[in-house]
Amino acid sequence: MIQGSIVALVTPMDSQGAVDFNSLGALCEFHIEQGTDSLVAVGTTGESATLSENEHCQVIKFIVDKVAGRIPVIAGTGSNSTVEAINLTRKAKELGADACLIVTPYYNKPTQEGLYLHHKAIAEAVDIPQILYNVPGRTACDMLPETVGRLSKIPNIVGVKEATGDLSRVAKLRELTRPDFALYTGDDATSREFCLLGGNGTITVTGNVAPRLVHEMITAAINGNAELSEEIDRKITGLHSSLFIQANPIPVKWAVAEMGLMGNGIRLPLTWLSEECFETVRAAMRQAGVI
Repeated sequence: MIQGSIVALVTPMDSQGAVDFNSLGALCEFHIEQGTDSLVAVGTTGESATLSENEHCQVIKFIVDKVAGRIPVIAGTGSNSTVEAINLTRKAKELGADACLIVTPYYNKPTQEGLYLHHKAIAEAVDIPQILYNVPGRTACDMLPETVGRLSKIPNIVGVKEATGDLSRVAKLRELTRPDFALYTGDDATSREFCLLGGNGTITVTGNVAPRLVHEMITAAINGNAELSEEIDRKITGLHSSLFIQANPIPVKWAVAEMGLMGNGIRLPLTWLSEECFETVRAAMRQAGVI
């Protein structure tokens, strides 16, 4: 089981919006040095929505090759088309990803049965560990714990990223899923509490900016050390909020650029962070000690 701080990695771009592979390679090394437990390639934070399929696969391959087995690489391969999700998941397996993160179909608003059959079809088509990704704030589609429970009976569906921020779901999900099924949070603000309640880790945006602190905080929480995890979390609580002051990944890309780790590229329809937000994010970064 992949556990701990799993960073939903930004995709660096130059000022023209082209993927900056030099910076991407440096970011991979940075996260390994800082103790990040795993990387997600081309998730929401990695701007999967605006990369072409070819770029999507190039970024996955590059990260897999750069990491070279030192930590697991999880590839984002979801789509609102079941056929497209199967194709992306198959390609990620061919490229050497350790697992895939598959978001619930967005925009379509499928029923719970449709969600079940969608993820079942992907799991049966591609023999690679798959993590369900429930983020109704973006998809307009909430995968209920009962549906996750049904899907957890499929052997290669190995976990769920639950990004509702609803901590009451932890116990429900644990009750409905098999013992080795991984529960990850996708909500940085409640990640400490989620792991203290029995979660296995976080798929984090904050970890792009403060990877060492997120790793240490989540490790303490998984180990049941509430006092230490709370002490560390106080340092990064400002990041949990300020990195969402505008739509993700706008603030986090600005923050990573502010740290000198990449340039200021982002793709339309996303735009660079508004100037009036700079000091809010900077203040949170100072609190975390990253600048």
